[in-house]
Amino acid sequence: MPELPEVEALREFLNEHLVRREIARVLPVAVSVLKTYDPPPSALEGATVTAVGRHGKFLDIAAGGLHLVTHLARAGWLRWKDDLPAEPPRPGKGPLALRVALADGAGFDLTEAGTKKSLAVYVVRDPADVPGIARLGPDPLADDFGRDRFAELLNGERRQLKGALRDQSLIAGIGNAYSDEILHAAKMSPFKPVANLTDDEITKLYEAMRATLVEAVERGRGVAAGRLKAEKKSGLRVHGRTGQACPVCGDTIREVSFSDSSLQYCPTCQTGGKPLADRRLSRLLK
Repeated sequence: MPELPEVEALREFLNEHLVRREIARVLPVAVSVLKTYDPPPSALEGATVTAVGRHGKFLDIAAGGLHLVTHLARAGWLRWKDDLPAEPPRPGKGPLALRVALADGAGFDLTEAGTKKSLAVYVVRDPADVPGIARLGPDPLADDFGRDRFAELLNGERRQLKGALRDQSLIAGIGNAYSDEILHAAKMSPFKPVANLTDDEITKLYEAMRATLVEAVERGRGVAAGRLKAEKKSGLRVHGRTGQACPVCGDTIREVSFSDSSLQYCPTCQTGGKPLADRRLSRLLK
């Protein structure tokens, strides 16, 4: 799933390629992709793009007083094309969900792999009209998001660290991959209760969060949209690397599996050398 660093890289890419260019057509291809109907997508046609923003994991293209907002979900992506096909796309079983064609022949496709379709597109007058944006917590890379603000958000939390970091209403933009990376950098167990954090540990977690996200954004800066997924994967230290050696200590990276996701961690770096219980994996091995 694209998270804050990849969406920020896409924002920068689109800001360079879209601003001051005219939208010719907005063509929904998949029935499920469009979540709003007033204004219709056609209201953007003929409008000039004025800005591209980001709200957590949401991309926001502003044009003609409206906003084309998209959330790429688990398997969505944006594919830029300098020359779009002349023929309009036909609905079908392929990955294409929506096409935005510019007046000069360029544009982009929103695609989604797999059978579970969660990619979402909204055409709204105000980004806050998108329910997911209205519920977002603060952006962890905002200039005014300091350590004390972070501590205030964690005050009273009863969840474990992994779940708290992934909660978009608490902090916007961090998902499964970067929560693993942040906790590895902070040398903390994903199952550690937030309520048990000391002041020093809160500072350490905040610094790990900022450093991990800033480094990931910098890696993606200037990378073409089509190469961002590979760039993300190459920069991850523990997430998605079950069975490989930890780049810090050399221990074997382990995994805890859930019904529809998994987390990765290093026992030596994060849990005092003790593997975490993975009940699903244990049942499979019996």
